[in-house]
Amino acid sequence: MDHPADEHAPPAADASGADRPRPADAPARGVTVAEALGLPGLRGTEILAGAAGLGRVVRRLAVAATAEEMAGAGAGELLLAAAPLRGGGRGGAVRLLRDLDDRGLAAVAVGPGAAAVPREALRTADNIALPVLRLGAEVPLGEVPARLLGDVLDRRAACLERAERVRRALAEAARAGGGPAALAAALAGPLGGGVLVTTPEGRVLARAGVSGGAAADPALFDDGGARFRTADFPLGPAEFEEAASEAAGAAGPAAAPRAVQVPVVSGGVDHGRVVLLPHGRAAAPEDVGLLERAAATAALSLARGLAEAAMAEKYRGDLLRDLLAGRADDPGDPGGTARRCAALGWDVDRPLVVVVAEFPPEAGADGGARPDHERAAAWAAAARERDPGAAVAGYRREVVVLTRADGPGRGGGAGGAAKGAGRRGASASAARDLVARMAGEPGGPGGAPAFTAGISRAAQGPRELPRAYEQARRAARVARSTRGPGAVAEFDELGVDRLLSLVGDGAELRAFAAETLGELAETGSPEADDLRATLEALLDNNLNVAETARALHFHYNTLRYRIGKLERMLGPFSTDPQLRLDLLVALRVLRMRDPG
Repeated sequence: MDHPADEHAPPAADASGADRPRPADAPARGVTVAEALGLPGLRGTEILAGAAGLGRVVRRLAVAATAEEMAGAGAGELLLAAAPLRGGGRGGAVRLLRDLDDRGLAAVAVGPGAAAVPREALRTADNIALPVLRLGAEVPLGEVPARLLGDVLDRRAACLERAERVRRALAEAARAGGGPAALAAALAGPLGGGVLVTTPEGRVLARAGVSGGAAADPALFDDGGARFRTADFPLGPAEFEEAASEAAGAAGPAAAPRAVQVPVVSGGVDHGRVVLLPHGRAAAPEDVGLLERAAATAALSLARGLAEAAMAEKYRGDLLRDLLAGRADDPGDPGGTARRCAALGWDVDRPLVVVVAEFPPEAGADGGARPDHERAAAWAAAARERDPGAAVAGYRREVVVLTRADGPGRGGGAGGAAKGAGRRGASASAARDLVARMAGEPGGPGGAPAFTAGISRAAQGPRELPRAYEQARRAARVARSTRGPGAVAEFDELGVDRLLSLVGDGAELRAFAAETLGELAETGSPEADDLRATLEALLDNNLNVAETARALHFHYNTLRYRIGKLERMLGPFSTDPQLRLDLLVALRVLRMRDPG
């Protein structure tokens, strides 16, 4: 190759400013090979091999005129090879590429008129994911370093200008109060995309610059745009760099992440995410640095707002607690409670259902716990989507919701309880829908809900709320003891479990089950478990042998034989209704996770 660079190879040129003080928002790790290929100085460059390594980071540029100079290339360099890529002796090109890979080379590029690279060397480059490039004819090899450095400096200047615009936008957001809405609105323009502020689970607190098409895209959002899919996109610099590298190697820049997010952390508590959805482009590494600065501002703002939010939540909690304790009315101000509730947007002068969600003590690996007001805010947002007048307050171990009663249902009085026993409350459909929605929130162990919930009967007005609250709490406790954490129960469907939950002596309950069922009380024995399942099916079918045989897929005579065996073990339950009742209760005790 007859280029001036052939005779006097310039020293390696720094492409990242590693030897100079670096501004905070400048690219901290140079540029990836994929990004470098998009610069004008490398226009027309062809990827010969090693496409899986396009995520490698270029920190320096070097031109090598001889095989010896190529062998001396260093880590993070984009090596422009003016000499043929062959090395010495048979297999020399393969050894050279492996040696360059061991040194941490970013990529090697040959000129447009260079000799063909041996096939075995290209196969090796593919195997070790070391990009081998052929430069286009538009830019002479000797001019590539200067052109490329100029492109990088132009890019650096654009990044610094963008960083300054973000800094001014953050200052403006702080002057506007610093809340999520002000932050998102201020950042959308300078960042060139839609900006979201969300909870850790992705519930959108504020947004700006997000198009209707993006908000309706199921790859980005759930629940009609109300929840960003945080789990599907890289979080922070390390995850973004890994995702961008994988995308560059797999399918080129078009497959790079469509969004980038960073956590908002204050006082060791994860408060949420700041998310960027770039307009008309994939997310870039410098977006992460700018978002991290925004997240720091958001964390300071949230820290200032924590005390205010806690005070507001305490007021709501105290008012709701007074309602549930029946002491909210002031004799000197009969309408005061309704006015205070209305000021909070609560409509309590109507039939209501009480939902109690009980949470276990939170002891995560980091020792941190999500603040009560944030948990209550998530429930409030979901409840008010369905019922704008819902009342919600959070306490240390529970969230309480008052939501509309959808139908006549059954009230809390004795007359209502007397009819239709065992049926689901018709008035609780909105409450069931709310609990099902919140059960789908991330954060539960193994994907299970992180709470146990109870739902009351309908309360016909504020005076019946104390009774309804106790019903919901009782249902939650019974659900936890009979079905374990994450269960949901309605007071109307508790049945005999409601009475069993009142027995404080668990040992007495277990003794009753053992005395009534005998050998069948031994759980874990295959024979006992099988016979106990037969007994349960018989009792569930009112001793109808034909129906039970069909349900268990038994021959009629086989089931008759089993009934005889069960009666020899337990007594004549087919003719003794009192014994049948004892057996039913004993079986319910065995189902309880924590009797008493």
